[in-house]
Amino acid sequence: MNNLIVDRLDAKNWPFSLEWLPQPAYMVGGAVRDAILGRSREYLDLDFIIPDDAVKVARAIAKHYQAGFVLLDAERKIARVVFPHATADFAQQEGDSLLTDLHRRDFTINAIAYNPHTQEIIDPLQGCADIETGTLRMISPANLQDDPLRLMRAYRQAAQLSFTIEPLTQTTIRTLAAEISKVASERVRVEIGYLLASSQGTPWLTNAWQDGLLTYLFPHANRDSLLKLAAVDQAASLINKNYPQLGEELQQYVRDTVKTTWLGIAKLACLVDQNLEIAEIQLQENTYSRVEIRGVVTALRLFPQFKRTNLSLREQYFLFQDVGVAFTTTITFALADDMIIEAMSGDNPLGVYTPLINRYLNPDDLVAHPSPLVSGKEVIIALNIPASPLVGKILSEIAIAQAEGKVSTPEAAIEFAKQFVGG
Repeated sequence: MNNLIVDRLDAKNWPFSLEWLPQPAYMVGGAVRDAILGRSREYLDLDFIIPDDAVKVARAIAKHYQAGFVLLDAERKIARVVFPHATADFAQQEGDSLLTDLHRRDFTINAIAYNPHTQEIIDPLQGCADIETGTLRMISPANLQDDPLRLMRAYRQAAQLSFTIEPLTQTTIRTLAAEISKVASERVRVEIGYLLASSQGTPWLTNAWQDGLLTYLFPHANRDSLLKLAAVDQAASLINKNYPQLGEELQQYVRDTVKTTWLGIAKLACLVDQNLEIAEIQLQENTYSRVEIRGVVTALRLFPQFKRTNLSLREQYFLFQDVGVAFTTTITFALADDMIIEAMSGDNPLGVYTPLINRYLNPDDLVAHPSPLVSGKEVIIALNIPASPLVGKILSEIAIAQAEGKVSTPEAAIEFAKQFVGG
């Protein structure tokens, strides 16, 4: 087993040569843990402890390999080197020895070191034994209190690794739960984001709520919120089974720069207050981005309309315009609400949403995906009217008439538009 682990940790897999590391130097943290677990990553995330001159070592590596350099913490002497397919963090050893440094970490499974020069694995806290049993065990209550983000990180790591949290560790987390309020909401949000991204995270979000860790960010979350959270997972699974394209959309990030999925947005909508104004304030206070807030508020505001079976073509057109890119999130949230209310009654829970979904999935559908016959500028020139909200109204009426088959050419569209101009 050790040979396999050492092979996974071998410097030949790194984006830089071992010769750039002084002796001694140690790899620690997630990369060592994952090598022991046999988990592979496409994107390497390496952490090294250097007894002296950690920032200097990082800077020299970045310069030689023309990689990015970031000074993460000047006081604690931590720097990051960013390669195309990897990052490597270099931290000054805490305390007077490697053992002191490892004893200051969060959980035993993250306190295992690897010396790449000697290919030795150093495990003073029996982290390998905890990995073998799938146990997340704290090193000490004081370590969790030193950085209260570790309280939330326990649930995230348990979810990601399919581990259980050792009972004394979980009891300690409950005792220290109020400490999470001392952590910047941006940092807590990242941990919660991991838990929102997949169904494996939902039971751990429920545990985090029961243990008092969500009160700080989501004071209005309650038992019903957590039930709905699980229903969103069920709804997403059903949607993915019947409409794989929508399932893929739920896994996409809302933006390249915002690492929250559309599924995560549907789940966020479960945790906030259902009053739109309060929900928006909550999300702003928790430093969510405008696109995330818009997604949550859109789902909360529009999901009741998606349940209606008698929407006219005109109403459907404006619903699609209103929901925009949050369509799949809103459908998922609406279906989850049905599952809570009706406990999955009926043979086809998706039936009520099928007409809207079919329109959305058809790129040629003029209700869901209008293809303008004329532009606003053309309307202004042809009708000799000033730029105003009236122009937008006219364009909407043309689009609806086009979807109804009343107009199909630019000339007919302009002629149709004349009825909206007085005189």
